[in-house]
Amino acid sequence: MTIASDFMGREPSAEEKRILRRERRMMRIARATGPMTAIGLGWSVPLLKIAAGDDPRSNMAALWKSLVVPLLGIAVFIALWAALAPQVQTSLGTVPGPAQVAEQAGSLYADWERTQADKTAFYERQDARNQQMIEAGYADRVKVRDYTGAPTYPEQILTSLQTVFLGFLLATVIAVPVGIACGLSSTINGALNPLIQIFKPVSPLAWLPIVTMIVSALYVNASDAIPKSMVVSAITVTLCSLWPTLINTSLGVASIDKDLVNVGKVLQLSTAKTITKLVLPSAMPLIFTGLRLSLGVGWMVLIAAEMLAQNPGLGKFVWDEFQNGSSNSLARIIVAVITIGIVGFILDRIMAALQAAFTFSGTR
Repeated sequence: MTIASDFMGREPSAEEKRILRRERRMMRIARATGPMTAIGLGWSVPLLKIAAGDDPRSNMAALWKSLVVPLLGIAVFIALWAALAPQVQTSLGTVPGPAQVAEQAGSLYADWERTQADKTAFYERQDARNQQMIEAGYADRVKVRDYTGAPTYPEQILTSLQTVFLGFLLATVIAVPVGIACGLSSTINGALNPLIQIFKPVSPLAWLPIVTMIVSALYVNASDAIPKSMVVSAITVTLCSLWPTLINTSLGVASIDKDLVNVGKVLQLSTAKTITKLVLPSAMPLIFTGLRLSLGVGWMVLIAAEMLAQNPGLGKFVWDEFQNGSSNSLARIIVAVITIGIVGFILDRIMAALQAAFTFSGTR
């Protein structure tokens, strides 16, 4: 539709064109509000509205609530932390304040940069040595070895993410089908509900010894890509995080409109088509709510699992620093705590964005 057709064939004035362009910009901003809020950028919507020519006063009030107030809360927390931390004396010295923690974060990053430089130099020396052997006619003696330095802090974060996604994937593969079965059949739900209620509150510290023994017995030929410690941690995450998805999926399926199920029976849809075409779309909001809860639980469980399984992730980093007992250990542990919180927040925002993209009523 052209601008002229909006005004019944007459050419709009310059002022009318300006108003129409502003309204269309506001419509685009309104459509983007949901996704931006889901990924944690809802505070930018008032700024976009002001830039598009909307009322500054109401948008500044929204900006105050969504951005300024949270920043003030963070600032107050940091100020209290800086003031109170030096008053607490531990066996490793006083509790580190924000400045000491920031210093150790920079130190961990510098360690990563040095390791990257050492790794690059190692492979360059190896390539040069192998090339010399090839030129000398000893190609059969050429060997390629991996760099075996200790994992750096960013690499430990990556290991934890890989482990939690492996456990989360296993939990989803188990929980969603079982939840659908429980929601569709009262008999299956009655049979499984006691087991769900018994195993749901079990701590990861109780699961870990059992999982460790079973994995050690079955996963004999462990690969370098998926070491045994990662499998132990991932399965522990699975056993503790599948329950929110299972329960919410069952509730979502059981709560769908019965008329939809009757329509499927009238159309003589197969069970697979009934689930994919009718059940899943209706239950998707609650399924995603369960997935968000499961991912959050899995991320919390992971740290304890890594500590005991000695999986080279954030949990092992915290345990090693605690055992190390140096003057910088406490500050590095606090760096890990902040990292765990930030990563957990990002994972939740990713799930919220997926929920908003695939459902009509995703919670923010």
